[in-house]
Amino acid sequence: MRIRNFSILAVVALAVALLVVSYPTPAAAAGPLRIAVIMPSSTTDMAFSQAMFEALKKVQKEMGGESAVKIVYSESVFRPADGAAAIRDYASHGYDIIIAHSSLYESSVEDVARDFPKTTFAWGTDAKTFGLPNVYAYTAAAEEGGYVNGVLAGKLTKSKIIGVTGPLEVGDAKTYVSGFVQGVASVNPKIHVGKTWTGSFSDVAQMTQAAKTHIAAGADVLTGTSESAVGSIAVAKATGRVLWFGTQQNQAPLAPQIVVASQQYDWTGIVRRIINNRKAGKLGGESYVARLSNGGLKIIYNPSFKLPATDKAAADKAIKDISTGKLVIKP
Repeated sequence: MRIRNFSILAVVALAVALLVVSYPTPAAAAGPLRIAVIMPSSTTDMAFSQAMFEALKKVQKEMGGESAVKIVYSESVFRPADGAAAIRDYASHGYDIIIAHSSLYESSVEDVARDFPKTTFAWGTDAKTFGLPNVYAYTAAAEEGGYVNGVLAGKLTKSKIIGVTGPLEVGDAKTYVSGFVQGVASVNPKIHVGKTWTGSFSDVAQMTQAAKTHIAAGADVLTGTSESAVGSIAVAKATGRVLWFGTQQNQAPLAPQIVVASQQYDWTGIVRRIINNRKAGKLGGESYVARLSNGGLKIIYNPSFKLPATDKAAADKAIKDISTGKLVIKP
């Protein structure tokens, strides 16, 4: 009798188990995709970090707002050690995608990504994924917009002296300046382009002094890159006559009367692709390049600056030729 009762109970238990397997209780709704971004400067730097932050916010809005995509950020993280700590902390808290937005964080991304294989990491500007299936890399062909700016600068300079203020001769800072110099030379190879590398992405005072030195030497056109370029822009603005060409972000709002044009980094396409890939189960393993041809780079003319029609036509032609591959700018 006991054996019979046990058998009946076993059958009932088995039936219940099968019922549970066949008809699972509905799972709770999935939460938002969580993205953390670490940046070397502020979200309002009018340069490198702001371009990425604006792209993230735009994609967030497209995908349904904060209920669909949650974004947290650490800004003004200049020290690589601090960046490493932030990257690891976000990974340990289970963020789905971690964007390390600076070449300063290269070794940190490689190390942490190995420890968190289910987390997606993205970093730039570079093309290296370290052979890891959960790392995306992105960069900008900054030499393309640099060339276009250089064409305009070569046509607008009257003194035939142009000054460039840069941080370190690496990454997209280096390639932008290279493209700019080539653009100037395409107009007139005799124009003198002086270059100053301050050795710092964040030292506004050094960038300010570099701009003053170029102007004292006769430069009537300046350009520069990195978040510290605001120092150079302020100096050019104070003169009221020295023209400025921007990169990474549309910098016309800083000095509407003297900014001619800016190369705008638009990371939205790359951010959107990384998110969609993550959702589809592809955690990484690809590199992306922002170009004029794919909309990752844009030339924004300042409407407040009266640019001669012939000069704009020359710039537009350069944009078209680069976008179609007719003109290839080597960094």
